[in-house]
Amino acid sequence: MLEIKSIDKPDDRRDMSKGHLELVNLSGLVFGKATFEPGWRWTESVKEIAGTDLCEVHHNGYIVQGRMRIRTKDGAEGEVGPGDVFVVSPGHDAWVVGDEPCVAFDFGGGIGEYAKAGAH
Repeated sequence: MLEIKSIDKPDDRRDMSKGHLELVNLSGLVFGKATFEPGWRWTESVKEIAGTDLCEVHHNGYIVQGRMRIRTKDGAEGEVGPGDVFVVSPGHDAWVVGDEPCVAFDFGGGIGEYAKAGAH
């Protein structure tokens, strides 16, 4: 099998306050490219869409540009920036740090449910 798609022609795009998500669906992989503008914060930009208090999506991510701070429900906190690969479990908040957009690639599988009305 060989399957190729371009993120420049996504299968789906989801807009939110101060950001958007582009998705491509391949066999066994949902790949997302998220762009978050300065001032974006999950609890302010996505919470109402998701209908949960915190992000309940598992992320396997890679930061292409910008910086993001992540805080889990148990209080663990860290910051990711360009070149960082990260894993974060469901139950977290995140926000852009600084005045540069944060661009993240996500290949965790759950990204297909991110910023989708009624999805956790």
